[in-house]
Amino acid sequence: MSRNAIIFHGTGATPEVVWLPWLRGRLIERGYDVDAPHYPGLNLEPVTTTVAEVLADHTFDHDTVLIGHSGGAALLLALLERVDVTVAQALLVAGYYTPPGTNDEPVLQSDYDWGAIKSHVRDLYFINSPNDPYGCDDRQGRAMFDQVGGTQVIRHDGHFGDHDQPYPTFELLDRLID
Repeated sequence: MSRNAIIFHGTGATPEVVWLPWLRGRLIERGYDVDAPHYPGLNLEPVTTTVAEVLADHTFDHDTVLIGHSGGAALLLALLERVDVTVAQALLVAGYYTPPGTNDEPVLQSDYDWGAIKSHVRDLYFINSPNDPYGCDDRQGRAMFDQVGGTQVIRHDGHFGDHDQPYPTFELLDRLID
């Protein structure tokens, strides 16, 4: 039995930013097959387009762990709504489901099937910060938690990595993954 993880970067980012390469290495050391794909159209094209690409590019099963940062976390909501299995874990870091600012957010849907999302993941974490500069804050995490349950973690850690916030490791995230 092989465990697999897929790590999704945020808007305008790549799999090589902040803690993503570090986490990939940690999970590989722990025996995971890890994919950290690059989706340059994330939050630029409609979420249905990106989700279709993700579903075509990856295999999901009951041992799959999904990790998303920012726009990648928002993508996980749409993905969890549409996968045809119940994955092991989903960890949404600086996630959001309503527009956190005034910008257009193509990664968001106008509404969500929260029942489908909840039924497609066994263990769900929302990791947010009250001082997130983009509005992907603890209120966003709480609103998602209120819809589907899971575990909400609040840390005063900004956006958990950004062009002006070095965040090379993320020990908590490593500990949360089974």
